[in-house]
Amino acid sequence: MSRLNPRQQEAVQYISGPLLVLAGAGSGKTSVITRKIAYLVRDCGIQARHIVAVTFTNKAAREMKERVGLLLRGSEARGLTVSTFHNLGLNIIRKEHQRLGYKPGFSIFDQQDAKALISDLLQGEGDAELADSIQHCISNWKNDLILPEQAQLNARTPDQQLAATLYEHYQRTLKAYNAVDFDDLILIPVMLFRNHPDVLEKWQFRIRYMLVDEYQDTNTSQYLLVQMLVGQQARFTVVGDDDQSIYAWRGARPENLVQLKQDYPSLKVVMLEQNYRSTSRILRAANTLIANNPHVFEKQLWSELGYGDPIRVIRCRNEEAEAERVATDIQLQHLRHKRAWKDFAILYRGNHQSRLIEMKLQHHQVPYHISGGTSFFSRQEVKDIMAYLRLLVNPDDDNALLRVINVPRREIGPATLEKLSGFADQRQLSLFRACLENDIEQQLDARTSERLQRFGQWLEGIRQRCYGDEPMLALRDLVIDLDYENWLRQNCSSDEIAAKRMGNVWFLIDALKTSLEKAEEEDGNIEDAISRLVLRDMLDRQEEEEDVDRVQLMTLHASKGLEYPHVFIMGMEEEILPHRSSIEADSVEEERRLTYVGITRARQTLTFSLAARRRQFGEVIDCLPSRFLDELPQEDLEWEGRDDAPPEQKQARGREALADIRSLLKRHDD
Repeated sequence: MSRLNPRQQEAVQYISGPLLVLAGAGSGKTSVITRKIAYLVRDCGIQARHIVAVTFTNKAAREMKERVGLLLRGSEARGLTVSTFHNLGLNIIRKEHQRLGYKPGFSIFDQQDAKALISDLLQGEGDAELADSIQHCISNWKNDLILPEQAQLNARTPDQQLAATLYEHYQRTLKAYNAVDFDDLILIPVMLFRNHPDVLEKWQFRIRYMLVDEYQDTNTSQYLLVQMLVGQQARFTVVGDDDQSIYAWRGARPENLVQLKQDYPSLKVVMLEQNYRSTSRILRAANTLIANNPHVFEKQLWSELGYGDPIRVIRCRNEEAEAERVATDIQLQHLRHKRAWKDFAILYRGNHQSRLIEMKLQHHQVPYHISGGTSFFSRQEVKDIMAYLRLLVNPDDDNALLRVINVPRREIGPATLEKLSGFADQRQLSLFRACLENDIEQQLDARTSERLQRFGQWLEGIRQRCYGDEPMLALRDLVIDLDYENWLRQNCSSDEIAAKRMGNVWFLIDALKTSLEKAEEEDGNIEDAISRLVLRDMLDRQEEEEDVDRVQLMTLHASKGLEYPHVFIMGMEEEILPHRSSIEADSVEEERRLTYVGITRARQTLTFSLAARRRQFGEVIDCLPSRFLDELPQEDLEWEGRDDAPPEQKQARGREALADIRSLLKRHDD
């Protein structure tokens, strides 16, 4: 406990009742959670298998596990659950699948699968936008624990009625496919516990203490899941920060922190206000800005890291000049002060803002990386092989079969699939099972039915081997039998691209091998390994390469939880930050929290940039500086470009900066 400050120590040692830890940015909350787990095991005699710690991302769960591993010796940590909310939900559904009416090896539909299913159910009526909108509605209903019948009763407009009717068909189809979607991973356990108190009691007995991180990001169903699992005993610690709640658009309810006080009158609140990340000047700016939002809990971040450099605000003539200025500024700091590229982060409100800065960084040969780029699992070749894997563990997944039946081509056209579908409906079979039926020949000509049966029997053979002694060998054979590499060559613009994409396929198989080894440690099998892989992708998509020396580009939302020595926040203008839609909806508070999150990513220096004019919809418009700049302590800001300096002075300033870079580059080359 020696390295904890008094507030952190209090949070770790309090176990007499429910506890809310209000942890400001950079205040060492992960240390509190990991130390508390060790304290519960070592000092309170609670076995690790009765402790559950829940967070929102795989990255946070991994970091937590690693840090607990350093505090507890081998056997002490055995059985400890550190997972995401959705992984916990998946675990509950897997263990209770019979009670829920699912077969083992159920599929998990990601956003793309769900959207494809909704489009199918719309039967060509409506466009991609309608499918998106209905998917969003269904997701919100599930997060708010509204089932199809209730959604239909509540529907007022024709659009709502269509979405509610489709919701019912969607759920029925998912069940027929032996599948669940991402939101079901929370909804299904909550409904199970609600309808079966005996099952809830069993899980409450299993979980003696619960810790929840990022509590301000929980939605209605997640709040209820925690409430049910902790029961009357209410032995829990939740950690959150109402000032960092930036996910209202996906159902997060920062008011859940306030709700806790009402639901648990004996709740103790501990504030963590000492920041171990930023200079005092940066924290003063953050505190002053966020004070403009109403608060139930008042807190002031402070630090012992010195007052620090002034916060720069650079106003440029247009968006191109802004991007150029940020790129050259980073290049200059890198050369002049020998700062690593990866020490710089450029943050912005929306992804569309990255294009210009990318071009400028490329032009100046500054290496960069965009967080949240194309997900590994959303690549075509990976989705193909994943569909085969899903079909192996869940033969009822018609969606997966339709994706792969002609990958590679097997000359099975839409007319054949329609007849196969009719035959499967008659027999109440999945498409895959229908392929294995002998009398399918009565529905289709001999050549076509022979193709379908050959496909079905081949895949069934691989499926049987997956449950034998060498599942990984069976999966490698699947890829080889498919001659998938040749299929890629036929469909790629060059052999080089085909080889790269084939590399992704083998990377996936290796990832599955690792997942299978972990599943086997916990008496799992190939089904568990594939479920984990699908879920891991859905939660944090591709792992970012963090150790490469590159400037980091990301949205403000993506920056949450990260920190960098030098941070640039671009586009500090009205209608960008705060966003136009939030101004129109009079919901600027979340935009202010988003800016607060951006500011508190910075350790040593913080720079805001903005454009005086910007091209929009083909015309040039004047831009107003963001209201958030007015809300910062003005004496801590160092403005540039605010005054209309004479043109010759500006040109001289520009020439000096350019000469500076040239001389540094020359010295660098020498």
